[in-house]
Amino acid sequence: MLTITIPAVELFDERTQEFIETKEQKLQLEHSLVSLSKWESKWCKPFMTKEDKTFEETIDYIKCMTMTQNVNPIIYNFLTKENIEAIKNYIDSPMTATTFSEDKQSGRNRETPTSELIYYWMISLNIPMECQKWHLNRLLTLIRVCNVKNAPPKKTSRKELTNRYAALNAQRRKQLNTKG
Repeated sequence: MLTITIPAVELFDERTQEFIETKEQKLQLEHSLVSLSKWESKWCKPFMTKEDKTFEETIDYIKCMTMTQNVNPIIYNFLTKENIEAIKNYIDSPMTATTFSEDKQSGRNRETPTSELIYYWMISLNIPMECQKWHLNRLLTLIRVCNVKNAPPKKTSRKELTNRYAALNAQRRKQLNTKG
């Protein structure tokens, strides 16, 4: 969970000729499958794409992430650059120590993950629904770990097998001081 503070602001509204004052506001934000689902149900498009989001879409996702109750919607207009940067860093954070070695030959599915697809993965992998409230990157890592652990063992190519046997034979010849 990320906590940000939106500073107090005093502005003059030229339309009404009045000053507008907002108090400092602390927001607790959670980048989770629940937030993703709320945003996608409103915008009817996948969130996790490489396309840049409009300012309105970005602010709306921050609203979907907000765990703090009874927040005046106008407060989102006063997010600072530092607030936005902190939120972006939080969303991009892996939230796990797990790493994967990249297999160049893997035919990874390039499907754009939507909230429904992630829920499907959770159900098919028997991941408890409580995990929908985890940081999204952590949940996706868990799904990936489950897929790796459930995958059948990788077949060794003939070339790799030949190289392994040759190395083993060379090691044994050296140990036994023989030539064949």
